[in-house]
Amino acid sequence: MERKAKRATAKSKPKPRGKAPSGAGDFLTDSSQVERHVARARAKESVGDRVKNARALRGLTLQDVSSRTGISVRTLQRVESDQAIPPLGELMKLGKALEMKMGFFISPGVEKPMTVVRSGQRRAVARHGAKKSERYGYFYESLAAEKADRMMEPFMVTLQPTDVEELSTHEGQEFIFVLEGQMKARVGDQVEVLDAGDALYYDSTQPHCVRCVGGTETRILAVLYQPPS
Repeated sequence: MERKAKRATAKSKPKPRGKAPSGAGDFLTDSSQVERHVARARAKESVGDRVKNARALRGLTLQDVSSRTGISVRTLQRVESDQAIPPLGELMKLGKALEMKMGFFISPGVEKPMTVVRSGQRRAVARHGAKKSERYGYFYESLAAEKADRMMEPFMVTLQPTDVEELSTHEGQEFIFVLEGQMKARVGDQVEVLDAGDALYYDSTQPHCVRCVGGTETRILAVLYQPPS
């Protein structure tokens, strides 16, 4: 009788299930898995999404942000609805107003000691006027989008022909190296024309702007530094 009971008990035990796929349980225990998941989710957000979410997180209205940055409410609405991409100077102002590093709006990145961006992996962000009268277009590609909490913002910028000189002022400093074409830079009262191979370094607190000259596009390497808040 005892042997039969033991056999019955053995049969009633649930069969062990197969092992979970490798890494399945790590999501709850490995913080790096969570970080990667959050980074992937944020990567799908647009610049406008990140600006809007940061503003909501701070409990600020569009008027509040406008007062802090000098950017019109109408422009902020267009940014948050992805109808316009703010220039780099305005992104820095938004970063200060919303207590975020401006690079967060381009890409929050992941905590790593080193990141590599291959030539075919650069994230392009365009900024073009909606009308022919707004020929201030240029687009920039982030060269460090994968690095979180970065102190510098390096970009590959393509300047397009325009007659508009749009001055900007914000905290920090900028470094520019001309790769191709010719560029005119205005910083305060000083105006310089730079050719390929020339470099420029200036305080961003001075009214400044750069534009290509000669009727052809100009490519530059630009590195922006924003001091900690």
